[in-house]
Formats: sequence, structure tokens, C-alpha cells
Amino acid sequence: MHKIDERHGVRAWSALAALALATFTVVTSEMLPVGLLTPIAGALDVTEGAAGLSLTVTGLVAAVSAPLLVPLFGATDRRAVLAALMAVLALGNALAAWSPSFAVLVVARVLVGLGVGGVWSLAGGLAARLAPPGAVGPATSLVFSGVAVASVLGVPTGTHLGEVVGWRASFALAGGLALAVLVALVFALPRLPAGGRLRLGDTFRLVGHPPVRAGLVVVVLLVVGHFAAYTYVRPVLEEVSGATPGTIAALLLAYGVAGVVGNFAGGAGAARSPRATLLVVSGVLAAAMALVPLVGTSVPVASVLLVVWGLAYGAVSVSTQTWLLNAAPHAHEPASALFSGVFNGAIALGAFGGGLVVDGLGLTAVMWLGACCVGLAATSSRRLGRPVVGPSRLISRRSKSVIDGK
Repeated sequence: MHKIDERHGVRAWSALAALALATFTVVTSEMLPVGLLTPIAGALDVTEGAAGLSLTVTGLVAAVSAPLLVPLFGATDRRAVLAALMAVLALGNALAAWSPSFAVLVVARVLVGLGVGGVWSLAGGLAARLAPPGAVGPATSLVFSGVAVASVLGVPTGTHLGEVVGWRASFALAGGLALAVLVALVFALPRLPAGGRLRLGDTFRLVGHPPVRAGLVVVVLLVVGHFAAYTYVRPVLEEVSGATPGTIAALLLAYGVAGVVGNFAGGAGAARSPRATLLVVSGVLAAAMALVPLVGTSVPVASVLLVVWGLAYGAVSVSTQTWLLNAAPHAHEPASALFSGVFNGAIALGAFGGGLVVDGLGLTAVMWLGACCVGLAATSSRRLGRPVVGPSRLISRRSKSVIDGK
């Protein structure tokens, strides 16, 4: 019996690792323009603010598609759905690598957004289903470690490739990675039948519950603030700190390493108290952003601030996801879909708002915008109550077994 349980545990963690690779790949694909804005803008003859729309479009499509795709998936095996989504992601990245104009790049980023929205809408709920008994917290941290590791390897590697062999090679590599992850998911995941059809109303009904709604407000403020500033971190570092392109790639790597540490530290903290963790994360993140234009005028100081920024933001995904899953304990799949939609919508809004500020007021102003939004998130985090909700009031009986994955 012990050997059987051990084999089950190995299979479970292997499946969770494959899901982490999927989140790594979608976040890498979504965030690639962050480190490539300058060469993309130059090659396609647009401003850096306009080039930032390549991130906005992806986030907006992911935001709209995430809550809509889960009901459309119906009872389809989630393993097959994830494989199809990775194929869409690969196609989008390949098209981005080829794009001869900004319009074609936008179409490519729409496809990437569909892949991002679908994978994110399923990942959090599947982590809870696949986790060994008593290990939902570590399982969720592992799956969302892909988000942090994407900052360590994905975005810096893409930035470096963009400098060495061109930005198109970065997108081509992301497309190849998506195909490799597709294979890993097919072999590592067990069959994951949904058990029935989930109704669209079950997802949006969750918004009516105060703990869920309060958590979503914090998500919006945190993510809008972060991406308003982070989307333009390369030109900010070039202008404020005098960093060279090679130095920026190294700084983004340091940011990403800190993000991995923050992810697991945030997961451990959120398992004990999501509210306290979110309060600390918001406060530290706001301070780091505000200090960049004030004291980040040299590369060493900017490096320290970027590491602190990465440490704090690394905890955002896992702590906000933990809050929402706790707020909807019998509605993990629709809660994950809602989380994905709001999170990616906030990415789009942050990148778009940041672009307007950059083009209208300059790069320093965008850091203040980010700090203000995240500061409001810290204030909102103080008002979060206990994330407990009774499922019978939020979801239909017919869908309850589907949502639970039974």
C-alpha cells in the first residue's frame, strides 16, 4: 500500500510540474514584449507606447476569453483542452515571429491571449484536483511558480535573444516551447473529465459574494499598478538609471530570481493568512515602485529596487489565487476562470494606461502611476475579511459536481 501511495504521489507531482511548465510558457509568451519594446517599435515603425499595445491586446483577449471558455469547454477532458490551448499558443507565437507589420503582430497576440486565458482559467482549479492529500497549498505554489520562473528565464532570455539574434527569434523560441509543453501535458496529466457542463452564470454569480469581490478589487489594483510600470521598465531603466541593454537583461534576471523566492514565500504566507500576505506584498511593491524615480538613478540602486520589486510581485499570483480559492472552496474552476479574466484584464488596462502616461507625461510619471495603484491595493487589503463562502448560495446544484471535479 505504501508503494502504491508513493507512486500516486510521484504521478501527482509530475502532473503538477507539467502544469507549472504550462503557466511558465503562457506567461513567458504574454510578457515577451516587455523586454523587446524598443526593437519591436523600431522594426515595425511604431512608438514604444504603441508597441506596448501588443501586451494590452493579449491581456484584453485573455480577460474576455477566460470566463467564457470554461463553459464552452463543457465536459471535455481537461487534458485534451490544455493540449489544444498550447497548440493555439504555439501558432500565435509563430505568427508573431513572422509578422511583417504591427497589424499582423496584433493578430498573433490575439491568438496568444486565447491560449493564456484558457490555461489560466484551468490551472488553479486543476492544482487543487491533482494535489496529494493535504498538499493543496504547495501544489498551488508549484503551479504558479511557472509565473515567477517565467520572469527568471522567459523574459530575460527573450530579451537577451532579442539583442543577439533579433526579437523575432524570441517569439519563435516561445512557439517551440509551447509545442514541447503540449507533449509533456499529454504524457504527464491523467484524464481529467469535467463530469458535466458548467453554466456561464455560475462563474459570474461568484462576483456577487463580498469576499470574492473584495479579493478581485485587490487583484485589479495590484496588477494594473504593476503592469503600468513594469511594461515600460526597460525604457525607464535606460532613461533614469542609464542602464545598457545588456545590463537590463541581467537586472531582469535578478528580478526574476527574486520573483521565484517571493512566489514560494508568498505561498507559505498565504496558506497561513492570505490577507496579511497581501497587505505586506502591496506595501513593499508600492514602496519599490515609488523609489525608482527618486533614488534609482544609478544601476546599483536600481538593481536593489528591482530585486525588492520582484520579491514582492512574485507573491502576487499565488496569494491572490489562494484568497479566491478559499473564498469559493466548492467553486474552484469558475473561481480560477474569474481570477484569470480579471487578472489579464488588469494587465491590459495597466499596459494601456501606462502607454498613455508614457506618451503623454513621460517615463517617470508611469512609475508614480504604478505606485499609486498598488498603494490603493494595500489599503484595500486591510479591509479583507475572512475568505469563507457557502457554495449553495453561489452555484447551481446541477453544476456543483462539475465545479468540484467529481
